[in-house]
Amino acid sequence: MLSSSRDRSGVLFVLPFLAVYLLFLVVPLVMGLVASLTDVGLTGGRAEFVGLANFAEALTDPAVWRSFGVTLLFTALSAPPLIAVGLVMALLTHRLAPARWLWRMAFFAPYVLPSSAVALIFVWILQPDFGLADSMLSWFGIGPVGWLAETAPAMAGVVLTTVWWTVGFNFLLYLAALQAIPEDLYEASALDGAGGWRQLWSITLPMLRPTTALIAVLQVLASLKVFDQFYLITNGGPVHTTRPILQYVYETGFTNYRTGYASAVSYVFFAGILLLTLAHFSIQRRRRERSDHG
Repeated sequence: MLSSSRDRSGVLFVLPFLAVYLLFLVVPLVMGLVASLTDVGLTGGRAEFVGLANFAEALTDPAVWRSFGVTLLFTALSAPPLIAVGLVMALLTHRLAPARWLWRMAFFAPYVLPSSAVALIFVWILQPDFGLADSMLSWFGIGPVGWLAETAPAMAGVVLTTVWWTVGFNFLLYLAALQAIPEDLYEASALDGAGGWRQLWSITLPMLRPTTALIAVLQVLASLKVFDQFYLITNGGPVHTTRPILQYVYETGFTNYRTGYASAVSYVFFAGILLLTLAHFSIQRRRRERSDHG
């Protein structure tokens, strides 16, 4: 009787979460999958069942693959510095005892800013001629750079914006992991004559390996879902060369009114992310197996 009462209490506690989970995740997923099999649009009219035609079109659409390539390039360019800079910031904060709270606040504060505010700041910074970026480059004799008019500078500008804006989250995870490392390890290594660099390479970085793996997965997934920065800073320009896949889905569904096709593209993108995730976990499992056997 007591066990049954506890079970009912547990179900009651879980019900609010299940309701939100079903309403905002499961139901939209099912509705999107159904829409991807039709030609439904925002202009109204009766939706016709088209089967897998939208998926076939998505797989042969050059704009889809170009946008997906932009997303992968952004991920490759942004994820490594976001991990490395977050680690360096955490190491500095962990070692700097005076005003440690100030460093924590300064490094994490940009992360809580809304994307619109961050984009507005960097659009002004990257403006040609009178922007702060070109003004600083002029000190070294470098002429104006078309930050928002050329493909490579535009991508670099969005990457810099993203690193400045979101690195605080990785910094916080690394700082928490650093504080969890026992001080006894450093004291024992110091007695054996290990200096700061030896402690970093032999104790700190190995102990941070699980956190680094977690941050790498989270960062890659977050970078693959990029939308705000590109839409607000470059709007996909010039000539869609900086348009990520999610912006293409948005424009297809809400500008071109092809909701069914946009849903199919989003599911193709989801399948790509799923394959990348499975490949990552497969590689990690093989590495663990080799280390266990080694």
